[in-house]
Amino acid sequence: MRRRGIHVFSRSIRNSKEKGVDVRIAIDVIRKAHQNDCDVALIFSQDQDLSEVARELRIIAKEQSRWIRIATAYPDNPDRPRGINGTDWLPIDRATYDACIDPRNYRLKRT
Repeated sequence: MRRRGIHVFSRSIRNSKEKGVDVRIAIDVIRKAHQNDCDVALIFSQDQDLSEVARELRIIAKEQSRWIRIATAYPDNPDRPRGINGTDWLPIDRATYDACIDPRNYRLKRT
């Protein structure tokens, strides 16, 4: 996307035990919208918890009298299409989606 002139905002994960990545995504998207730093948020996730972000962006857009769009990219599967509710759904091929997934397991191991 950067090569096409699109500003890409990403955040590195601080450590391998980080939890609540969906919360961090939500905060970052809402902050960028409030600061008028973005008009479009594209999230590579299927986490329905992020549907709250879509609702908040609609409120921000109305308050600021501007256009904001949120979309989710997810692996194309005709038997089970599943983007995040309240967003535009952008099905992409499985290989592209898998290339966006961080292979590390951030869940805490139970001892």
